[in-house]
Amino acid sequence: MKLAVFDFDSTLMDGETIDFLAEELDIQQEVALITEQAMQGKLDFFESLTTRVNLLKGLEKYKVDKICQNLPYVDGAKETITELKKAGIKVICFSGGFKNATSFAKNILGYDADFSNILHSKNEILTGQVGGEMMFNYSKGEMLIKLQNMLGITKAETMVVGDGANDLSMFPYADTKVAFCAKQILKEKANIVIEKKDLTIILNKIQLT
Repeated sequence: MKLAVFDFDSTLMDGETIDFLAEELDIQQEVALITEQAMQGKLDFFESLTTRVNLLKGLEKYKVDKICQNLPYVDGAKETITELKKAGIKVICFSGGFKNATSFAKNILGYDADFSNILHSKNEILTGQVGGEMMFNYSKGEMLIKLQNMLGITKAETMVVGDGANDLSMFPYADTKVAFCAKQILKEKANIVIEKKDLTIILNKIQLT
């Protein structure tokens, strides 16, 4: 194995970033319902993302940053990434969430790079618009192919780890497909299924050398 790609929300981080942001505006139930439907594959990811971000319009950017810098990480996330990197594996984070969270967590959890989305703001206030690298349900798969080509890494040398429907697009391009505390739609396509919220379990399921 030479490349490990992890989803962020509900995989490396314990929860959904956008749900934490929604709490600040007291719209968490409305946003969480859309999130859940999207992760089960019942809603188009792009539509669900743009709809939810629009609901965040008016939230101050400093509050976004504060929330994103105090998110709870999943048990074993840092330890697992550390062990993978010790084995010479590149560890990357793909997230349909936001740079405010993934770039901050990179320095804490230790992954090599993050690809995610950007909440647009004007005068330090969210406009309700979003753009970035992970906007569509196929974005993670496309980015994985680009990384593999750039790094000279094969499908056989790749592991992907996720929990929701928008992680499905990565699965055809990795021989090691991990469904972590995942929705049924992802578990059906995985060859490793982990039901306990502890990422170190992955280390017992794979061959590092």
